[in-house]
Amino acid sequence: MQLFYHPNIDKNTSNCFFDKEESQHIAKVLRKKQGDTLHITNGKGFLFEGQLSFASPKQCEVSILKCQEQIHRPYHLHLVVAPTKMNERYEWFLEKATEIGIDEITPIICQHSERTSLKLERFEKIILSAMKQSLQCYLPTLNPPITSAAFFKQMMTDTSDKYIAHCQENEKILLSHALT
Repeated sequence: MQLFYHPNIDKNTSNCFFDKEESQHIAKVLRKKQGDTLHITNGKGFLFEGQLSFASPKQCEVSILKCQEQIHRPYHLHLVVAPTKMNERYEWFLEKATEIGIDEITPIICQHSERTSLKLERFEKIILSAMKQSLQCYLPTLNPPITSAAFFKQMMTDTSDKYIAHCQENEKILLSHALT
């Protein structure tokens, strides 16, 4: 199954039109034709099944046949990770975090961070691609970068559980034991 993304459809949508980029992928790359079935998500937990009513590399039209809301887990996972010196490693992290179903990602700029300027538009494309490839129906939120001081100041008012992974030489506690 291939999953396509359309951010503006909801459970009341009967027809939708894809933008040029997604249309080119549907019609030219995958050679989908009129009458073919497509699976679409809006990134908010809905999986739509539609039939291709018009296909061209510039624009594709889909008639929505079915809508199904995917059950989301009862907790929210938010990862706050400093960008690495090598941009490819951070992009790999974003891809894998999306594939395992992380809800929210915040790049944090620390005191010794070597990379302080980030290409958020590229990161969003990587996350979107990973969501589609792993057949996820929830698109993770990518927050703008924030300094560590500002982030921890924000967290002081948040009462949810927080855990910090570290590499210090002391007794290690498994996360599964900390949660019980």
